[in-house]
Amino acid sequence: MKFSGVRSLTVVAVAVAAVVLAACGKKEAASDVQVIKIGHVGPVSGAIAHLGKDNENGGRMAIEELNAAGLKIGDKAVKFELLTEDDAADPKQGTAAAQKLVDAKVNGVIGHLNSGTTIPASQIYNTAGIPQISPSATNPKYTRQGYAGAFRVVADDVHLGGTLGKYAVETLKGKNIAVIDDRTAYGQGVAEEFKKAATASGGTIVGHEFTTDKASDFNTILTTLKAKKPDVVFFGGMDAVAGPMLRQMKSLGINAKFMGGDGMCTSELAKLAGDAMKDDTVFCAEAGGVEGEQKAGMDKFRADFKAKYNADVQVYAPYVYDAVKVMATAMVTAGSADPAKYLPALKAINYKGVTGNIAFDEKGDVKNGALTMYTYKGGERSQLAVVR
Repeated sequence: MKFSGVRSLTVVAVAVAAVVLAACGKKEAASDVQVIKIGHVGPVSGAIAHLGKDNENGGRMAIEELNAAGLKIGDKAVKFELLTEDDAADPKQGTAAAQKLVDAKVNGVIGHLNSGTTIPASQIYNTAGIPQISPSATNPKYTRQGYAGAFRVVADDVHLGGTLGKYAVETLKGKNIAVIDDRTAYGQGVAEEFKKAATASGGTIVGHEFTTDKASDFNTILTTLKAKKPDVVFFGGMDAVAGPMLRQMKSLGINAKFMGGDGMCTSELAKLAGDAMKDDTVFCAEAGGVEGEQKAGMDKFRADFKAKYNADVQVYAPYVYDAVKVMATAMVTAGSADPAKYLPALKAINYKGVTGNIAFDEKGDVKNGALTMYTYKGGERSQLAVVR
């Protein structure tokens, strides 16, 4: 009996030791996995929350695919985590969100969505030495501040507004053109570039009125512009404002063609405008675009996105997706997720994504950026052309 008891104790001790060793092994294995934090900021509350969520979902798709691929950076297995913050399209909230990500020691940031939040936030990331890729901010100032880690994967407002201004005169045959902007960094920037190009192409700007990105009543400024008999009205702002503006234009009997940039160029615009949107009367441009053999990749992304989230891509989800993949590729190339070490690889990137080929110029702007022109038919966006 005594021998049996000792033997039993020995067996238990061996079993316990095995469990402890196994636990230590797991802990050691876990420590071999490097966690890489990618920040994402966009407006997931407020009037354009549908655009912010669209962007965030694009980022989540990329993160899940990267983790499924079992990547190694250097000789370590890695796990990517997406840290998300809401800036509500508000500059003050945007800088607060940026500071939270810096404090969380993220390895890089994808965002913000709006130029008005991207630009002030970029100062915080630059001070902290954290690379930032915006998937949608188009104001030229963002990449012209001299920040080494500021990049964007879409064309800027000089290209966007300029192309739309030329299109208004040369294709839509606009002669008397009215302009409205929402006074944000994006809205004002794209409107000014539009005016320059429209005027250079022979159009006449008959009026320029202002609103805000939270306004819903436009009767006063629209009545002022109606008296000037415009044949084209350009709006620099987002779809949440453009939709109600179209409704009020209809109620006032303004029959001009309506134009805008990428901020209003969404699938949601038709719902927001309702029966005020007639076929081939609303024109807009998205800062990006693919054609030819590249279109198959974008079509697959849109189908996969719809299957995963039961929602259509609004505008920039594929650009967020590509931006995450670009940042991860730079880390793999450099063999490090340390911002200072992978930044040179990011500057030299040449990546084939679903949005096309991505490489950056000396400012951090995407090279040979495309624009896609759209109109609306039957309540749906209809592509007209890809312009470079």
